[in-house]
Amino acid sequence: MTILTVRSLKKDFGIKEILRDATFSLEEGDKVGLIGTNGSGKSTLLKMIAGIEPIDGGEIKINPGAKVIYLPQEPDLQEDYTVLEQVFAHSSEQMALLREYEAISAQLGENQGDHSLLMAKLTSVIERIEAAGAWELETNAKIILNKLGIEDFQARVGNLSGGYRKRIALASALLSTPDLLLIDEPTNHLDALAIEWLQSYLNHYQGALLLITHDRYFLDSVTNRILEIDRGNFYAYSGNYAYYLEKKAAAAEMIASSQRKHQGVLRRELEWLKRGPKARSTKQKARIDRIRAMQGQTFLEAAGKVAISTPSTRLGKKVIELHNISKSYGEKTLIKDFSYIFNPEERVGIIGSNGAGKSTLMDIITGKVTPDSGRVEIGSTVVFGYFDQYSESLSGHENERVIEYLKNIAELVKTADGSVITASQMLERFLFSPNQQYAPIHKLSGGEKRRLFLLEILMSAPNVLILDEPTNDLDVQTLGVLEEYLEDFLGCVIVVSHDRYFLDRTVDTIFAFEGEGKLRHYPGNYSVYLETQKTVTAESKTAKTASNKAVRPSQPSTSNKLSFKEKKEYESLEPKIEQLEREKSELEEILYQNPPEDFQELQLLSANLAKILTEIEAATERWLELAERDQ
Repeated sequence: MTILTVRSLKKDFGIKEILRDATFSLEEGDKVGLIGTNGSGKSTLLKMIAGIEPIDGGEIKINPGAKVIYLPQEPDLQEDYTVLEQVFAHSSEQMALLREYEAISAQLGENQGDHSLLMAKLTSVIERIEAAGAWELETNAKIILNKLGIEDFQARVGNLSGGYRKRIALASALLSTPDLLLIDEPTNHLDALAIEWLQSYLNHYQGALLLITHDRYFLDSVTNRILEIDRGNFYAYSGNYAYYLEKKAAAAEMIASSQRKHQGVLRRELEWLKRGPKARSTKQKARIDRIRAMQGQTFLEAAGKVAISTPSTRLGKKVIELHNISKSYGEKTLIKDFSYIFNPEERVGIIGSNGAGKSTLMDIITGKVTPDSGRVEIGSTVVFGYFDQYSESLSGHENERVIEYLKNIAELVKTADGSVITASQMLERFLFSPNQQYAPIHKLSGGEKRRLFLLEILMSAPNVLILDEPTNDLDVQTLGVLEEYLEDFLGCVIVVSHDRYFLDRTVDTIFAFEGEGKLRHYPGNYSVYLETQKTVTAESKTAKTASNKAVRPSQPSTSNKLSFKEKKEYESLEPKIEQLEREKSELEEILYQNPPEDFQELQLLSANLAKILTEIEAATERWLELAERDQ
């Protein structure tokens, strides 16, 4: 079934033509990745499909019975809602039933009103909840929220950070099971484990999906088609991201080959013309006309590609030394007694959950934040290039023209090969057209602002690069070029990122924030770290199982000894808990590794898992209670 049809779509913002003639369709089950450089129009296209942004030409047709959900990068949520209420925003009927159930239960618990009447209402609402599948919906909502790193379901949305809001909006979109899901950068603000879970979930999602993401592992795993926007042109590829790269490389080579042939023919024709034959015959005149036509022929470049060629400053042997640094905010310890000596040309990745202290560590290194204790020593030759998350240096310059902003940094730029180019030429290398160069900064897209900020950082000729979440808002093409640049960068690189692909390409050692201020060192890139973690987790589970079997309370209890019936119950609980744990593991493996495609079956399995978790908790508490008395 065709869910979406787009024909001859056009969009022009005046200073930039976004879409010239885009035509494509989405079928049920399609998983499509939308790629292009920052500012190429990816987010604009999603907004046009969602009906938020007007179109300048062409048409967009959506199947009348199809449910479409659009998740932007900055979702608009209800400040006074709890997390669960916001998640059920697209499931209002089920949410109303659950609220009614909670209200009646509260009245019964407080002995308010007619007990018989309240019980009758409660019975009625339970029947409606079961008919609407609201119990399973709530269970699924909590599972999804947990997998996205959210545990407090009653927290008010207005009190949460932007990252948590994005996750809540993502959970709400997934729970609503639309026929077409439009997602703009779903992996931003997610840690690696949450990204892996989302990747698995979307692989088994039955509806159509159109997504924008910079995460190339995610893009390669989830999609079966790629759509590309390149300087107003629209291209479609039937395959995942790896297939797209293969075809793109072949197309670039074909264009380059055609150009070489064209130049060869033109060169020979010009040589003929220079020999000065008299153009008297019709045949000779036709040949001259053909030469003029060839001189006027232009070729579209293979792709709009950022070209990074900036100088660096010599770096001495001493770079950064951290000696027993600690930092806390209130009762929360972010960094505790951490020491490390960074070496020249070292490539370090910093990972951890949101709020763990990664950005704080970067701010301590660059002197923006002072540690509570310990000391930081910086080498005398160090020149920092700090690519922070928020492009802070652009603040206050929103009305300044792009070219003027860059000229304030340098009017002439010395490149890596020693040549000198103008600020305008450098901007062109970073894909800023002449029109855009004279536009105010606030006219740029979020990704274009990040690209401008990256250019500003690299123009300062740093020899220590600190990249704090560089993959947020940078397109995959720019990231690829940045990765190549870092391979040849003569200096120290410190990367804070959740992007698995970027970390694998750029770092050779990992520091992981593991809670309570502890940072642990792992040699190797992110994939090596992940394998190490899997081994540690498996060993931990084995040790925990053995410990649970051996555990007994050390202090004698003054409680009464167990009765014969309680003794039998106590003896039966341990094998019962083990059986429940096995059932839990089996269900989790199905749900998280190979979930069923049938949604009703998925709901049933989720409800069973929730039930088993409750039974394990109750059985374990009872076992501990009886164990204390069995002394």
